[in-house]
Amino acid sequence: MTSALGEDERRAFVRRLIDRQPADLGLLQRICLAAVEALAATGSGISVMTSDGTRGVCAASDPLSERVEDFQFVLGEGPCIDAFAARRPVLTPDLSDAGPYRWPFYGPAARGDGVRAVFAFPLQVGAARLGVMDVFRDRAGPLNGAELRTAFTLTEVAVEALLDREQNGVARDGDAGALEVGRRAELFQAQGMVMMQLGVSIGEALARMRAHAYAQNRRLEEVARDVVERRLRLDGSDE
Repeated sequence: MTSALGEDERRAFVRRLIDRQPADLGLLQRICLAAVEALAATGSGISVMTSDGTRGVCAASDPLSERVEDFQFVLGEGPCIDAFAARRPVLTPDLSDAGPYRWPFYGPAARGDGVRAVFAFPLQVGAARLGVMDVFRDRAGPLNGAELRTAFTLTEVAVEALLDREQNGVARDGDAGALEVGRRAELFQAQGMVMMQLGVSIGEALARMRAHAYAQNRRLEEVARDVVERRLRLDGSDE
């Protein structure tokens, strides 16, 4: 039982869970899968975020979790965004209670995909904020004390993985790191292009991209890619 484990034992337990995930997956995805197993969850996702507004899903345990994670960036609200801003966990044991007034768009969207509880843990070290790890469950109910301690250990491992990747400039787990850097740059480039097309602020440009993604039921990064590759103009005059 993890409830009886000390800190070192819990860390070893988490490492064993990560190591037994499929070896051909990236480290961050293995951490997500380990979170699902350790916390009796149905899904998990890790998003990289920065204070200047760059956001994106970095890894997820499965496609549905990736979709629910991405909802937050398309809609501009959700526990992930709140946890990052507040620098503390946002624990939502019953999304049907919190969702309607706290996240009027994200709540129904997540519940529509079967999510009933969300637990968001910021990934940070000192003053540096790297992102957030979300844990999803298809049933309402809180994490118990042992599960919370295990979740914090998982976030520590995720922070180490992100820092290690940034310090080396590339990912040690295949191309995931390079891919995420590319996604960030692409999103920034798309924001700049939309800003010029519409004559609006960089924040408004992101809001327009989110609105388009939501209306078309697409991921934000897909919209950004279409803008960058000139397949889409949000002023309505597609090239």
